[in-house]
Amino acid sequence: MAAFLDSLTASRIAAGVSAGDFTAREVAEASLAAIAAREPQVQAFLQVTSELALAAADAVDSARAAGAPLGPLAGVPLAIKDNMNLIGTRTTCASRMLEGYESPYTATCVQRMLDAGCIPMGKANMDEFAFGSSTDSSAFHPTNNPWDLERVPGGSSGGSAAAVAAGEVALSLGSDTGGSIRQPAALCGVVGMKPTYGAVSRYGVVAFGSSLDQVGPFGRTVEDVALAMQALTAAGRDPQDGTSRDCAQDFLAHLDDPVEGRRVGIVPALMEAEGLTPEVRAAVESAARTLADQGAELVEVDLPHLDAAIAAYYVIGPAEAFSNLARFDGIRYGYQEPGCSNLAAQSAKSRAHGFGAEAKRRQMLGAYLLSSGVYDTYYYAAQKARTLITADYASAYEKVDAILMPACPRTAFKHGEISDPTQMYLSDLYTISINIAGNGGVSVPLGLGADSGLPVAAQLVGPAFADRDLLTFARAVERGREDEVAGAAAGAVAPAFAGKGGELA
Repeated sequence: MAAFLDSLTASRIAAGVSAGDFTAREVAEASLAAIAAREPQVQAFLQVTSELALAAADAVDSARAAGAPLGPLAGVPLAIKDNMNLIGTRTTCASRMLEGYESPYTATCVQRMLDAGCIPMGKANMDEFAFGSSTDSSAFHPTNNPWDLERVPGGSSGGSAAAVAAGEVALSLGSDTGGSIRQPAALCGVVGMKPTYGAVSRYGVVAFGSSLDQVGPFGRTVEDVALAMQALTAAGRDPQDGTSRDCAQDFLAHLDDPVEGRRVGIVPALMEAEGLTPEVRAAVESAARTLADQGAELVEVDLPHLDAAIAAYYVIGPAEAFSNLARFDGIRYGYQEPGCSNLAAQSAKSRAHGFGAEAKRRQMLGAYLLSSGVYDTYYYAAQKARTLITADYASAYEKVDAILMPACPRTAFKHGEISDPTQMYLSDLYTISINIAGNGGVSVPLGLGADSGLPVAAQLVGPAFADRDLLTFARAVERGREDEVAGAAAGAVAPAFAGKGGELA
């Protein structure tokens, strides 16, 4: 009986390929068909890698035919955010500055997914150099939210989230510097995880904020994200990344453990924050009841310095971005302005024309914040705030095992609806502090909002390197709501795209 790719989870695809229900090539061809049918509307990809995908699929099928063991994600279609290197592709960071840049090697995180059997379908669109919360700052084209094409998918990993939500792929990789996985996951109705800082190698990922960036997966279900986390961490520490830690563990063995007797924190100030819409608040309160119904104890906790998180982030982030993007000088690599009389002019004009408005804005801010006479006033103060915020979370985790909060204050907004950069930055109100502290967080879809009819979500955050436990709580929320929200943005493909293209025999 024929089935559509978008009706299958990553775990079901891998099991089907292993059992011979279908071949990896059939899955890859179904994914390519789905991409061809849906991309004119969604625009989630910057590059579709058909040849790489079919070659990888054939390798999986050959291994199975030879009786060789298959990886845990054998045959699963994967989208890769375009700030991650993969040999045979361009890595543009959605910027004219790197428009023609060919990946010289493959990022560790990508290689580990390929080693697990994933099929690389292409490079996903993003905000330029990951600067944004909408994917509208891409130099090439915006990405549309599959639930409403007039709205954004979130950002900066909007292409990665939209590709899963549209049923083009079953898994994708994104990066999260201040919410860039969890916020688009929330707006697109998929599961998205930012692991603890250091849990996943960043080698081969173009840096935005080196003390904040973390790679993580998107999937339709918590189980799929757990499978991806297992693949990303199974090989242990990456010697190529000095911040990498050995976090290899079985993310599946305890996924369905009960949460009875476990403590879940609620932060009253966050539930009363300005800008939080009633439908998102209602969804988070529903998730709290779901956990309580399964025996979890809800405990109020305080994060007294959380109001400083956005200010601290928009000092630390731009400062690190300024340092990281200084290498794109128009001389050694990157866009090169033609007709310049000397290297100084070439560098200045190449950077002026190669970077978009938001990339320029953040680099200029970073340059100012690191300048003499300003550094102590702002950058040093931001680092002190970081220490206090990290201590607040550590204190809270002495009382609770995880904290439940919104992932985003509202549902997806329309393209161009938020033109003020400061208002756009506030989209990450609930996510930024977790990057500052370095803890893990996961966004779980909670159905459709009563007012907007668009996906709503909650976020669970946990102590550092407790990512496996965090997924247990996320699975409890998902499990408790399966009957209530079946087919309503809880890991479902957006209705406009379900069952259109991507048929499997």
